[in-house]
Amino acid sequence: MLYWFYRHAGINLFQYITLRASIAFFLAFIITVWLMPRFIVWAKKRKASQPIYELAPSTHKCKNDTPTMGGIVFIGATLFATLLCAKLNNIYVIGAILALTLFGLIGLKDDFAKILGGKNSAGLKPRVKFFMQCSAAIIIAVLLLWFSGLTTELYVPFYKKPLFDLYFVSLFFWAFVIVSASNAVNLTDGLDGLATMPSILSLMTLGVFVYLCGNAFWSTYLLLPKIMGTGEVLIIVASLIGSLVGFLWYNCYPAQVFMGDSGSLSVGAFVGYSAIISKNEFLLIIIGFVFVMETISVILQVGSFKTRKKRVFLMAPIHHHFEIKGWAENKIIVRFWIIALLSNLLALTALKIR
Repeated sequence: MLYWFYRHAGINLFQYITLRASIAFFLAFIITVWLMPRFIVWAKKRKASQPIYELAPSTHKCKNDTPTMGGIVFIGATLFATLLCAKLNNIYVIGAILALTLFGLIGLKDDFAKILGGKNSAGLKPRVKFFMQCSAAIIIAVLLLWFSGLTTELYVPFYKKPLFDLYFVSLFFWAFVIVSASNAVNLTDGLDGLATMPSILSLMTLGVFVYLCGNAFWSTYLLLPKIMGTGEVLIIVASLIGSLVGFLWYNCYPAQVFMGDSGSLSVGAFVGYSAIISKNEFLLIIIGFVFVMETISVILQVGSFKTRKKRVFLMAPIHHHFEIKGWAENKIIVRFWIIALLSNLLALTALKIR
């Protein structure tokens, strides 16, 4: 809508992506901060609380009545700010909206299944949930492959030239990245604010790459892949960061609300999507190092138990391991935030070290 004022009303100020991204950030932040306490009251009345499983550390029992599904508020705020500030005829913007919406709906269905299923309900069956995620990811990948003109060349961090062209294989590779990122953020969302801050930091880093790759001058100067049109996605990145900052106000320790799968799955999917359109699929391992660390801990735990009948960690994901070792929850959270900050600073060096 704001871009319409530039095209049809002659207000040149609104042609700038950075200005519209700033407006989107504050708009999403204000909406989230205003709506979230009202949602918390509503959720408590409806007993829409996060089920605490028997296998969770005993310190989590006090969180039984904490409302969940906060993701529907900050994702809704993100989408509203996007519709107001972004160019809606941009194919990369359409793909981003699809990623947030489709995975948000999958997460919402899973959240409802957990709430309505009662104590210790695991929500959707893993196979059903995974099938839905793969289907949504394939839809987004098809959009990118056949309608966006996004290059299918594969890039790796700290090297300026593509390794080779994936051609149609990129369809499955991109879907894998989106689903993996979605589940990684979901696994990390186990402590108050643990997934929120690393998501914000990852989005800030990816926002830089998305904007620079979409800018003809900076992409040439920094030897980045030139992908015209991706810069507009910075507006969605900024709006999601703004809404997550607003959400963190209520999600920080001790949390008043959890994001639920409706938030974590959609945030993860969008992180993966942003990495794809900026050709940072492998750099995402560094950008989202906390998410990768959490995911690997689960894979190692499950693999070890199935093959050796022994556990690698006291409990997985790894943040529970440190809880059982006696670390205070807020100490684990802040230390993981520090790791996320350092990994994203390292990822940003790829702008010049190429």
